Amino acid sequence: MNRTSLVSTLAGLMILAAGAASAREAKTANLAVTFTGITKTTGAIMMAMFDSQAAYEGDDAKPIRVAVVPAGSAEVSTAFEGLAPGHYAIKLYHDVNGDGKMNTNPFGMPTEPYAFSNNAKGNMGPAKWPDAMFNLDIGENKQSITID
Repeated sequence: MNRTSLVSTLAGLMILAAGAASAREAKTANLAVTFTGITKTTGAIMMAMFDSQAAYEGDDAKPIRVAVVPAGSAEVSTAFEGLAPGHYAIKLYHDVNGDGKMNTNPFGMPTEPYAFSNNAKGNMGPAKWPDAMFNLDIGENKQSITID
C-alpha cells in the first residue's frame, strides 16, 4: 500500500469513527434539572436519580446518578448527559445545615425541605414511583422540581 492510499484509508476510517460516535451520542438523552422554591441559601441540594421502581423504592436504593448542588439562590440547576432513554425518578432534599444527612424530628419526620420529580407528594413516606416517574427521550429533556 502506498503512502497516498494509507492516508486516504486512515482519513476514511476517521470519518467513519466520527459518524459512529455521533450516532451513539444521538441515541442518548440529556437532562437539565432546575430546583425552585429554595428559601434558605445555605447548604446544598442532595439529589439522587433512579432508573427503575426497584431501585427507587428499595431499602438499599441504588441511584444511577447523584448530584450535590450548592443552594446559593432561590433557583439552582444541574445537568446530566449521556443517559439511556427510559423511565426515571428523582428524590432530593435540601441539606440546609450542611451536615450531609437529612435531619428528622424524634418521630422520624424530615425537618429539612425535600421533593420528588414531577413535584410528586408522598403520603407517610416518599412519593411512589408512578407519581415521581418521568420519561426521558432521546435528546434534550428538562425537569423542574419545587422544593417544599
